[in-house]
Amino acid sequence: MPTYVAFLRAINLGATRTFPKDAIRACVEELGFDDVATYINTGNVRLRTTLRSRAKVESALEAAFLADRGFDVPVIAFRTDELAAVARSAAELGAGHRELDRQYVLLLKQAPAPDIVAAVHALEHPAHRVEVRGRAAHVLIGPGRALGDVDPLRVERMLGVTLTSRNATVVSALATSWC
Repeated sequence: MPTYVAFLRAINLGATRTFPKDAIRACVEELGFDDVATYINTGNVRLRTTLRSRAKVESALEAAFLADRGFDVPVIAFRTDELAAVARSAAELGAGHRELDRQYVLLLKQAPAPDIVAAVHALEHPAHRVEVRGRAAHVLIGPGRALGDVDPLRVERMLGVTLTSRNATVVSALATSWC
């Protein structure tokens, strides 16, 4: 049975979109998924399932979360081997970036089109950089407050696909614990 790590978008952002990790775990277990675990309260859940399609896993979770919470909860899932590769890329890119101040990983539902990837890669700034690798966009922020075109919100808009973000520390911790 494949193991997935699912990332939930836009939860725990205010009084009307709460979804505590214990409620997430209970909802996923009610679907019949096995080996369910959550990590911190930002919407990270590991599960094993007989479903072989990432899209089916995402759809099943989204439907269950809507029924449980009453609001849409977009889900982006990675098999554990895929998440481990994302974490390795984050570590490699972070190590190669001088004076790294912050590092985010934008997790994508689908890989963006090549022209979008080229446009995102073209964002240049002396201290900041974006690197898209498959379904992950790595945003590396160096020192200084001026982000220029490498503002993570601008990068999100450019990618134009359903996504959620985590800092590289969380991605690394999840990969270390769950992959």
